[in-house]
Amino acid sequence: MGRATLSLLCVLGILWGCSEDRNPVLVDFSVRTPMPAVQEVPGSSESLVVAVGAMVSPRATLRHYRQLLDYVGRHMDRDVSLVQKKTYGQLSQLFAQGSVDLAFVCTGSYVLHRRLTHWELLAAPQVMGQTTYQSYLIVHKDAPYTSLDDLRHKTFAFTDPHSNTGRLVPTAWVVEAGSTPEAFFSQVLYTYSHDNAILAVAKGLVDGAAVDSLVWDYEHARDPTWTSQTKILRRSKRFGIPPVVVSPGLSARDKETLRRIFLTMHEDLEGRRILDALGMDRFVAAEPTWYQETEELLGFLQNNGIAIHGLEPAQH
Repeated sequence: MGRATLSLLCVLGILWGCSEDRNPVLVDFSVRTPMPAVQEVPGSSESLVVAVGAMVSPRATLRHYRQLLDYVGRHMDRDVSLVQKKTYGQLSQLFAQGSVDLAFVCTGSYVLHRRLTHWELLAAPQVMGQTTYQSYLIVHKDAPYTSLDDLRHKTFAFTDPHSNTGRLVPTAWVVEAGSTPEAFFSQVLYTYSHDNAILAVAKGLVDGAAVDSLVWDYEHARDPTWTSQTKILRRSKRFGIPPVVVSPGLSARDKETLRRIFLTMHEDLEGRRILDALGMDRFVAAEPTWYQETEELLGFLQNNGIAIHGLEPAQH
């Protein structure tokens, strides 16, 4: 896939969270936007190693995840080490190697890799009373496009190769239209985050993108600076929300302790504050059946010869 080894460089006059044109910077959309105030922390043998690979809220909220993990660590009386990786595939490799105890993962990556990594569902966030989410097909608010077909031979941004809402769903839409992303779009690039994809559309760097509804809705409610420059052309069916998973190598006692911490944190003031900052109602027990829609989506892509790393296209 033409995946933007060519870096898109643009001069931005407005940064995330700012309201005036000051100190323009160069942003390279071939790499993930660095998250402030969070470092990859080396773990010790006693540390709980946690990876954040998919967030239900964008950009600076990694600092809220740090607060969440500190909360978990205090309640477990253990240090927590945070690991960040650029792609969901890299995170899955760490999990398969037994290097990670707990992770926040993308739905697509979870379904694609759960047989390889053997990760186990621990919990899932509930957002506005829902444990589902959608893919939004977005374009600039002033663009004349009214449907996916209007984006034929235009530039398009995917988020991650394993992202359910940011790649798998829009790829299925294109396949249903009788094409492939390579043939349908003039160029496809990867932003490696949903907030970068929103920004790319808002700044006119690409004609369209597919993004996580949770991320778009969170931003639109809290700071619509960039989402207000976009419009939603299409919403997908609902899929099971990105889950929290644990390693099968973690002790049964630790799994149960973690489950209790996540499922009850909405009951105390500190936990409630952290959840509010993340845009979540609470964590709930996740069910494997929630991810059947994504399983079927992957099967559809496989049967139509779409190459996804970790999933071989069906042979006809």
